[in-house]
Amino acid sequence: MRTVEEWFGEYGESHSHPRNELLHIICVPPIVMSVIGFLWAIPVPSSVAQVSPWLNVATLFVAAAIVYYFTLSFSLGLGAAIGLGVLLSIVSWLDTLSWPLWLTCLVIFIVGWIGQFIGHAIEGKRPSFMKDIQFLLIGPLWLLGHLYRKLGIAY
Repeated sequence: MRTVEEWFGEYGESHSHPRNELLHIICVPPIVMSVIGFLWAIPVPSSVAQVSPWLNVATLFVAAAIVYYFTLSFSLGLGAAIGLGVLLSIVSWLDTLSWPLWLTCLVIFIVGWIGQFIGHAIEGKRPSFMKDIQFLLIGPLWLLGHLYRKLGIAY
């Protein structure tokens, strides 16, 4: 299994241009939130929904991602748990709006990916996930690692 530093090093190879980096800082969190929203919108059996509105495909996915992040780094796993918890809360709120959650998430997802592809056009390199799909999970953690480095937090 690769270490978090190995993942970050490989991911960073196609994310070194300052504008691409900025576009990722702006676009990755909303993209992650929209994916969580798409998963939240998947219907669950009514017997499950009656237990808690938080017991759904999105929370199960987020829990699995957090476990994975903890295997890479305890401190990054902790930060990811907090960040993903905030995104889950936002999705829960978005689900109360008068239009469908999936529609809100679709707009956010499309705009976010347009920003990502503009960043990669500036960078002149293809997105990392085209080489390995696991980079879709590494991208958000890479941003958190970037924040940790700026704040002097070890991971």
